[in-house]
Amino acid sequence: QVQLVESGGGLVQAGGSLRLSCAASGRTFSRYAMGWFRQAPGKEREFVATNFWSSGTTYYADSVKGRFTISRDNAMSTVYLQMNSLKPEDTAVYYCAAGSVTWATKSRPSEYNYWGQGTQVTVSS
Repeated sequence: QVQLVESGGGLVQAGGSLRLSCAASGRTFSRYAMGWFRQAPGKEREFVATNFWSSGTTYYADSVKGRFTISRDNAMSTVYLQMNSLKPEDTAVYYCAAGSVTWATKSRPSEYNYWGQGTQVTVSS
């Protein structure tokens, strides 16, 4: 089992920045790809970014590319999501997730085995 706890959400004005953290405990953290997803009210859970431990490769949704950065600290068992130039449409509950995903399945929520409880991000216009 892997337990994930997100933090760092909040209310920010458009154009501002937030940094989300996801602390992992349990099984070996570094084995898994770590992803961030988000879900706005009335919408499906949406892929944001993922990081592969084995290669260090990262991948982003087009909607956040160039504005968000995912990083991880294996020694601290923590993954981060730095969010810059935030827009009102970024408003959602953000979830971190861990799983043994492949490059082909990296954006599919169903491929991630472990999930955090989520943290609210609200961007005001």
